[in-house]
Amino acid sequence: MTAAEIAIAVKSGKISAREAAKTALARIAAHNGAVNAFTDVTSERARAEADAIDAAIARREDPGPLAGVPYAAKNLFDLAGLATRAGSLIERATPPAAADAFLVAQLRRAGAICLGALNMDEYAYGFTTENFHDGPARNPHDLSRIAGGSSGGSGAALAAGLASLTLGTDTNGSIRVPASLCGVFGLKPTFGRLSRSGAFPFVASIDCVGPFARDVASLAAAYDAMAGRDPADPAQAPRAAEPIGPLPLPRPLRAARLGGYFAGEGPARAAADRVAAALGATEEAAFPDPAAARAAAFLITASEGGSLHLPDLRARAADFDPNTRDRLLAGALLPASWVHHAQSVRRDIARRAAPLFARFDILIAPATPAAATPIGQQTIALGGETVPLRPNLGIFTQPISCLGLPVLAVPLPEADGALPIGVQLIAAPWREDLLFAAASALEAIGLCRAPLAPAFAQ
Repeated sequence: MTAAEIAIAVKSGKISAREAAKTALARIAAHNGAVNAFTDVTSERARAEADAIDAAIARREDPGPLAGVPYAAKNLFDLAGLATRAGSLIERATPPAAADAFLVAQLRRAGAICLGALNMDEYAYGFTTENFHDGPARNPHDLSRIAGGSSGGSGAALAAGLASLTLGTDTNGSIRVPASLCGVFGLKPTFGRLSRSGAFPFVASIDCVGPFARDVASLAAAYDAMAGRDPADPAQAPRAAEPIGPLPLPRPLRAARLGGYFAGEGPARAAADRVAAALGATEEAAFPDPAAARAAAFLITASEGGSLHLPDLRARAADFDPNTRDRLLAGALLPASWVHHAQSVRRDIARRAAPLFARFDILIAPATPAAATPIGQQTIALGGETVPLRPNLGIFTQPISCLGLPVLAVPLPEADGALPIGVQLIAAPWREDLLFAAASALEAIGLCRAPLAPAFAQ
């Protein structure tokens, strides 16, 4: 069942929260060895939270909108009693978290059941979740392929049915890339919308947090449950707690397909074209200087990430994944003038992009340049050239992240043995309601959906 279906079943008494937790824990025990989505399983916590929900129902109290829904969080979210490892070797030696991250606490209040922590790229710096310390998260649609990253465990756990909701983070595409490759829905909200407190930082000026789900109703329910003002996150805007509003919208959506840089090729292009046709997007829109926006995001990411980890780079360089270490070191050495210029470019492109949203509600672009690639593959062919795989999985997500825009990645499921691939729905800041309306319309006609990977459907 989807998260929305489980909540209905638990609240109506068709199943107990304890049964929902038991089923999820059994699936993790049976399948996580193959998928490697979980790094920590919090069985005792899950059972205790489930029992509390069942007791509340027995007392005729409201158990919350996500009553009995089993979920898991990327292992950079604080879970009380666990060390927040952030995909690293260094952090797993730190003391256990004293309290849950804000979003985890919000889900607990909504009645959801925490199953544990999920695999990720070290310090969220990657797009493949081929973790040097914990091993790769494997794509449930083909276990020889990547799940995407850096929230790869979050996408893989959903596609294999090991959880009904998951939490991830997105700096340059770390929700949208695994959502695309694993064939699930994923939301990167407006920068400053959801609180990041209790989530290990990466790039403070770009980082976002958000949910994954297998249907739009579940994604919307999770998003609403996690909303709320949190003074502990200084990036949160005053309007952060606004609800997404009624769905569907009372008027047709105005959609356009992003062209040029965002055209894509092969399955990525075909998927975006199908979504554009379904949403009646007859016009092609031009995003201002996407390559410059991506370059700015690269520089800001490298600089802020390198600065954050500089003390450990000096004292414990050998304990990093070598790929992560080298990128962080390079970022720490960037001239300040370059980073200042990157921030100026970012502001200028945001100003120039704003008029697009006076004409269109939704902009459409591929989420990834290709479907999931084999684990260990180092390059990919794009535009007739062979380029490094890891950075280029974010070629379509990174320019959007740079501007802090909200994006919902919608999955087009596999057909005739093909792997799933996703499409980005992009809206103006604070217009997540438009994203959910568009995704709901695509789901209603059966174009975008997220079935379990066939090998895990039983």
